[in-house]
Amino acid sequence: MYNRQAAVQYANTWWNSNNPAYPIFDDDCTNYISQCLRAGGAPMRGYPTRDKGWWIGGGTWSFSWSTSHSLRWYLDTSTVGLQATKVANASDLQLGDVISYDFQNDGRFDHTTIVTGFNGREPLVNAHTASSRQRDWRYTSSPAFLDETRYIFFHIKDSFT
Repeated sequence: MYNRQAAVQYANTWWNSNNPAYPIFDDDCTNYISQCLRAGGAPMRGYPTRDKGWWIGGGTWSFSWSTSHSLRWYLDTSTVGLQATKVANASDLQLGDVISYDFQNDGRFDHTTIVTGFNGREPLVNAHTASSRQRDWRYTSSPAFLDETRYIFFHIKDSFT
């Protein structure tokens, strides 16, 4: 079972610092989101093949663990282990769900966040790279934001097969 509260608790604990148990990346957003998902009980699979599955171990990690675009594709296609479904609107998300961002609307996803709260029905998110806590999900105040920004909303499935 995906423990949404544990994922959010981890996100709120480490939003402005780095857990020394994990590597740190210059672009750390997806590594941080992966840590949050793992704290929520998401199962890893695919080790040691970097372009398969979602995992970290043995001093290395899968591309989907650390790269926004790769995690976006993993969440969209995984049929075992950590799985998600796309939802149409941000207001359909729950705590512990994930948003992928394509700031340039060029098909390459640049950023990943986790839902950690709500302002009414609108999600608030945490992220790394530029550490953020309880930020409006739209990211309109980010220097990376453009009017063309595209989002994918992923609802993390509650049980894993």
